[in-house]
This record gives sequence, structure tokens and C-alpha cells, in this order.
Amino acid sequence: MRKKVHHIEYRNESKEELLPDFSPDFPYISSCAELDQCLEGFIPWHWHKEVELFYMESGSLEYYTPGGVLVFPAGSGGLINSNVLHMTKIHEKGRPVAQLLHIFDPSLVGGRQGSRIEQKYVAPIVTSSQLEAIPLSPDVPEHGPVLEALRRSFQISDSEYAYEIRLRSALSAIWSDLLPLAEPMLREKAGHDKANDQIKAMMIYIHEHFSEKLPVARIAASAYISERECYRVFHDCLHTTPAEYLRSYRLQTACHLLAESQESLTFIAHACGLGNSSNFGKIFKEQMDCTPSEYRRKWQDRDMHGQE
Repeated sequence: MRKKVHHIEYRNESKEELLPDFSPDFPYISSCAELDQCLEGFIPWHWHKEVELFYMESGSLEYYTPGGVLVFPAGSGGLINSNVLHMTKIHEKGRPVAQLLHIFDPSLVGGRQGSRIEQKYVAPIVTSSQLEAIPLSPDVPEHGPVLEALRRSFQISDSEYAYEIRLRSALSAIWSDLLPLAEPMLREKAGHDKANDQIKAMMIYIHEHFSEKLPVARIAASAYISERECYRVFHDCLHTTPAEYLRSYRLQTACHLLAESQESLTFIAHACGLGNSSNFGKIFKEQMDCTPSEYRRKWQDRDMHGQE
């Protein structure tokens, strides 16, 4: 059953994306991300070891990775590789956006670790630091059959007989079609993984200490680098500054507390490291174009009327 997704949660121990209903005996989930229904209007920076294979059913999305920005309109799709930092947001506001996703452990296609299939066809992809994404466009003739197979794969119902076999077969066929598209990227010079490890360490530290006063020196120290290097890594990987990322994460947390709790604005302001309620209101208004109280009414009234 395809789950509708309006926000993401993080694993406590690593701050990777938490994937609900992800079962070790069949490491796969299907979801439909409706970004126009997201609390913040975007899916923030995150990563997961699982591979993300998606098809744009409607609307248009921007995908941000350390390598840059890709735009995916309706009818396009692609693959986001294992452990790649990425963020998505709506390309054109005011329009419904529906993104269909297969999120699965590479072992679903490759089989047990060390198998011939895993070594020849899966490991070269998922261990490649230079391959962040494989975009698929309907305007490129050789992408057409892959996109059609991807679109059809979402029609396989979990109520069908031998659903798991049919789904794994479909994903394996798509994977084999992606291999020749990946080859030019695999031949490119590999980037260094050090910055990737550093930015993840600093993101985890921010997620754990965002309610505290958090100078750049402390953030940099969590990755054992200088402040100057900290600024460079944030710029190169997330295209932002440490302070801007910290503020964004604090506001994301505040949004969820406003929408999903009855805590006072003063409590939320302090819990999110945004100072007193007056300062919180000013920052929130600047970023969200509404007051915290208006935001709370909008989303809680929406839930009361049974909308997801």
C-alpha cells in the first residue's frame, strides 16, 4: 500500500531519514510525496542508505544535492543514490505535486552481499561517490522506455498474488536499464568523501543541540575542522551557511510543534532555540509569511476537517 508523505522524521541514533514500515524481510516501501501538502513546503536535507527511485505524477520538483540542482517536471523521474544528501522543494508554487517513490535497500535487487549480481551490477552504483542521481527525462528518447517501466511499476498492487516477486522483478529490470545511463558518470573522477562525512557529522550535531546557543565554533568542532572549513563545507554541500541551516532546522521543528501540539508559543520558542516569543514571532513571520498563531490555525483547522 502506497503511503502518503507530508513530512519526514529522523532516526535518533544517526539522524538519517526514518522510514516507517520498512521491514528487514522485504526492505522496501512505496510512498506518494505530496509536497504541496508539506508543513514547510519542502522536504529538508536528509539522507538514507536505501536507494530512492521516483516518478513525477504531477507538478514539478527541484532536487538539491551537493552537486547542484535538478528540476523534475511531470512525466520525468530518476534515481537518488544510496547515502546521498538531498533536499526537495516545489518548483512552481500553487500547483499540486505528487511524486511516486520506491525506496528500497539495494539488496532487494542485488541479493546477498558478495553475490555475483551484487558485485557486478549493484555495488559499483551504490558505492560511487560521484554518482548522486540519474535523472530521466521524457525528452530524451532512450529514457522513454525506462520511464514507462517506472510508471507501470507503481501499478503493481500489494494485493496481487506473488506481489513481492513481481515488484522485485520490475525493480531489477529498471535497474538493468539504468546501468548504461550510469556508465558515463562512473567514469568521471571520484570526489572525496571527506566533506560528505563532515557535513553529516555537523548536521547530526545540530539536530541534537539545536535548542542550545550554538556558535559556529561548536558546530565545526563536532567534525574536528576549523570554522573556515565549516563554512566551506556547508557552502559546497548544502549551498548555505551553518547559521542559515541551524535557523532553518529550528523553524522546521517549530512548524511541527505548532501543527501537532498545543504547547504555548513561549514554550516552542525556547524549545527550538528561537529566543522569546516576540523574537520567535518576528523570525517566523519573515520566513513563513504568517505569524506562528496563523500557521497553527491553518494546519490544525485543516486536520480537524479530516484533510491529510
